[in-house]
This record gives sequence, C-alpha cells and structure tokens, in this order.
Amino acid sequence: MRLSRIVIKNLRAIQALDIPITDAATVVIGENNAGKSTLLHGIRLCLDVTLSSAFRSLSKEDVHCAVDQSAPFQVLVAVEFTGFAGNENEEALLHGTQIGTDRARLFYRFRPKRLVRELILSGYLDRPLTLDDFGWELFGGGNPEIDVASIQWDHENGDIGACSVGLQILQSFLVVFLPALRDVEADLQHFRRSPLMKLVEASEMDLAEQAAIVEAVKAVNAQIETSTPINDLAGYIDSALKEITGPAFALDVKLGLSAPTFQSIVRNLIVLLSGALAQNVEPRRNGLGLNNVLFIAMLIEQFRKRAASGNAAGELILIEEPEAHLHPQLQSTLMDALRQLPFQVIATTHSTQVTAGASLSSFAVMSQQPNGISVAAVPSRASGLTPNDRKDLERYLDATKSNLLFARRVMLVEGPAELLLIPPMVKQILGIDLEREGISVVAIHGTHFGPFARMFAVDCLPKRCAIVADADRVPGIGDPDDDVVPPENLVALEGEFVKAFVGATTFEREITMDGNLTMLAAVAGDLGAPRIQSHLDDAKFLGTTEELKEKVLRTAVRFGKARFAQAAARHAEKAQKLPPYIEQAVYWLRQW
Repeated sequence: MRLSRIVIKNLRAIQALDIPITDAATVVIGENNAGKSTLLHGIRLCLDVTLSSAFRSLSKEDVHCAVDQSAPFQVLVAVEFTGFAGNENEEALLHGTQIGTDRARLFYRFRPKRLVRELILSGYLDRPLTLDDFGWELFGGGNPEIDVASIQWDHENGDIGACSVGLQILQSFLVVFLPALRDVEADLQHFRRSPLMKLVEASEMDLAEQAAIVEAVKAVNAQIETSTPINDLAGYIDSALKEITGPAFALDVKLGLSAPTFQSIVRNLIVLLSGALAQNVEPRRNGLGLNNVLFIAMLIEQFRKRAASGNAAGELILIEEPEAHLHPQLQSTLMDALRQLPFQVIATTHSTQVTAGASLSSFAVMSQQPNGISVAAVPSRASGLTPNDRKDLERYLDATKSNLLFARRVMLVEGPAELLLIPPMVKQILGIDLEREGISVVAIHGTHFGPFARMFAVDCLPKRCAIVADADRVPGIGDPDDDVVPPENLVALEGEFVKAFVGATTFEREITMDGNLTMLAAVAGDLGAPRIQSHLDDAKFLGTTEELKEKVLRTAVRFGKARFAQAAARHAEKAQKLPPYIEQAVYWLRQW
C-alpha cells in the first residue's frame, strides 16, 4: 500500500497544495517557510493515531494567514492510497474508503460544526465566527467523480457519499514521525519512544526464553543483596534518613535491583557500540549524526518485523532533515538505504547531497511565491519535459546543479568561469550579493540549457530562471553595433519564467573592457603571462580592441578557463564594469 496523492488547503503555510507521490521514498525539498513541515503535519492529521486530538483541533496559527477566521472556512487535508489490492489487512483498513479499483482516499476537515453550518446557511447566524464554532472530522471514500480538492466547507460528507473513519481503524497503519530537532539519546532511553523497546516487542521472544532471562537477573539480584559492602551502605543511608525524618516519617532503606520482570529488564536494556577506538560504549558517547542513523536503523528493523508478523496494514516514516549532523557521504548512503526499503518514506531536506543521489521521480519541490503563497510540484511530471529531458536531468542533477531546486531564482551559466567570476563581479560593481538575494548561479558545464530551463514552468518550478550564455559569434563577422539576438534554441526556451541573456561573443572576451583592465592585468601577472599583462597595461591608455579581447580569450584557454576565473575572482575588487547582458540578467531576476 502506497500513499499516492496529498491535497492540503489552508493549513499553516500552505494555502493550496495538490501533489502526486510516485516513489516509495519521496524527497520534499524547498526553501525555509515553503511548507515542508506543514506537509508532514497534514499527513499526520489524516493518518497518525499517535497524534493527540488536541492537535487536530486547530489553533489560529494552524490556519493559513490569508483566511478570514471570522467567516466560514475549511482546512482540508486529503490523502489517496494505491497498491493495496490483494492484501487482506490493507483492504480491511481501507474498507469503505475505496473510490475505485485499487484506489482509496481519506480526508480530514476542520470547518464549522454541523449546528453552526445550519445556522449560517439558514441565515440565522449574524455574528462573527470564532474557532469554538469549528470542529474536526475524519472521513473517507465518496463519489470518485467528485475530486476531493473541490470540496468546500458547506459540502456535506453524506451528499458526496463519504463515510466516517474512526481513528481506531487506523491503528494497524503505523506512522512514525522524526522531527528535525530530535533528541535521539533521550528517545533511546525512554521506553515509550525507544525503537529498541518496540523492536523487542515485535520480536515476540519465546516465553521460556523470557523466564530464563528473569531467573538469571534474580540470581544476580540475590547475590547483590547479600553483599556486605552493599548492606553497609544501605545501613548508612537508612540512619541518615531517620535522622532527618524522625520516627514519624521514617522508612526502611535497602539496596538492590528492582523486582525482576521481563518488562522491567527490557526497559533497562541499552545499546552498546564498539569500534576501533572503544568497546561496548553507550550511544551518548557518539556524535549526534551516528545516533540518528542508529535510531533509524532500529526503527527500520522494527518495521520489518512488524510487516513479517502479518498483522500490519502498512508503515510510513516521516523524517524531517535526515541529513542532520551527518557527513555528506553518510547522507547519500542513508538515503540510498531508505529507497531500498519495502515501506514508504517521506523526507524533507535542505541537503543538495541528498537530492543529488535521489531519482528525479522522487522529488516534490515546494516554493514560496512573491505573494507569499507556497506551491508544490513534482518535476518528473512537468508537462514541458521530454523523455530525454528526464533522462538528462537524472544524470545532470548532481550535488552542485541540484542547488537550482532549492533556490528562489536561478541564473544558469555555461561553465566554471561564469560560476566563479559573475558573483564577485556583481557584488563589486553593482553592490548586489546574489546569494543574499536568493539568486543561485548554477553552471551546467555545457550549452544544453533545454532540460534545465524546461523545469521552470507553472507546473514544475514556478520561479525565474535567467540563461546567461555566449553567442560565440566569430569576431569580425557582422556589425558590432548590431543588437545581439539570442540563438534560436535559447529563444525557444523563453517563457513566463525563463529569459535568455546572451553576450556578443565569449564570456572572457565580454569582460575585457575599459574598467576591467587593471583586474585582468593582475590576473595575467598571477598566471605568469607577462606579454598579455603588458598589452593590458598599455590598453589602459590606448583603449580596448578586438585584438586584445582575443588575446585574453587565448590566455584563458591556454591556462584553463576555470583557473583563469579563479585568479580573476581574487582580483574582483579591481573590476569596474559588468557586461550589459549580465547586468540585465541580474536586474530581471531581482524584479521577481
């Protein structure tokens, strides 16, 4: 059984969200305050029986800020399931909620109570509403012709054929939520939260083996109780207590282990770890990252044993920031392991290392628009992407390029020279820090802008993307005063969210201009190119020529464009002028 769709309306940061879930391991990415945590909380409102009912009765802060809470409104969270056909436990869990072959839905509603709704609709309620007039309800199923996203506050569940769902019915579907700021050490020690305790319970240890363990502890307890030093210490404590309390409140003191039962023994079990530097140490000696992985590992094993018992109707792990405190390589291996699990995982992340190792189909991207509204999309479902685009993006979205999934606005450039040099030049000349503006410069290391640019659309990444590219026009061909027209393939990529800004020739030639000659001369000196350094020094008085631009380009090619750009970035404070097409791209991105 797999969660296949999530719909949320008016919950916290989310005004409206409707996303399909395609993979067993889904990675929800996006900037801060885009609604990632709200998405997980919405799932819990529908499915998590361990979530207190106090959280299902929403507060003012749980309702989207655009909602007028003095008027009728509704907070709606709906989930749909597929993949349960043929599984008796899962079919029993979803009985009555099915809306088609191998398709079921449950939905949570927070809206005016029935009596209040009747008064509103009959016109007898002439006062502003308060949250005391609202209540929550959990229903499932209904007419499959009615899309759950279209249900309004005054639509009655009975009219759409939905039936009430009791939380007790969901007890066989286990939802585990791991928050971002989790205290793993405390959770491992607390018997109600520890996955070790639940793992022992799921193991269903033989009663004879349990009895043998209890007898072993009893024997140790008896030996401790007969120890002279222990009895002497108990006597000292007993005397001190009686001195303080007096005879009226006195209690007798003995030292020993608590009465041994299998449950008490299990509660006192601790995990012991060994490595090259230490043997049998407690998790508190570990770093936070490894303890997180340890916790998740025990949780996974608990899920496996629970599923093997045949009594479960599905499991779902919700994890905020699984990368917390983890080395980048361990982030990748953890996510790879989660993708191989037989049950579903939904994780939110800020880590490009996590997204670099995830498949394109597993991404759900959340973005915050300039008007404050959060939107979500699944890039692999974007209508503008071709099958080849999807294959290309699977290969190209490494840890560096996947930064475009997180950025508010993106500047796509061809290679490392632009990546290294544009940000410091923009900061020096325009006084604009691109990172602080939420603009990420992403090098695609080529001219294949199509797959990346087609992601920036209303049904995928609805945010601005500027393509900054070279025209690579051969010097001497065409009038230098002609308007620079982007190549046809870049023009075809332009749309509501994409615009191309193209230099007349090549980036290194374009930055060779009056005002930047001091910077370039310093670069030539660093690289050990005295001849071009001399030409640049002379040009400060004679002016920049096409011949000089070509010499700078040849120097960059000879030493390597990336190395040239690194040297130039060190001297960016000497830059005074920015090529117009780059300046235009920056201003266009900032208008968003």
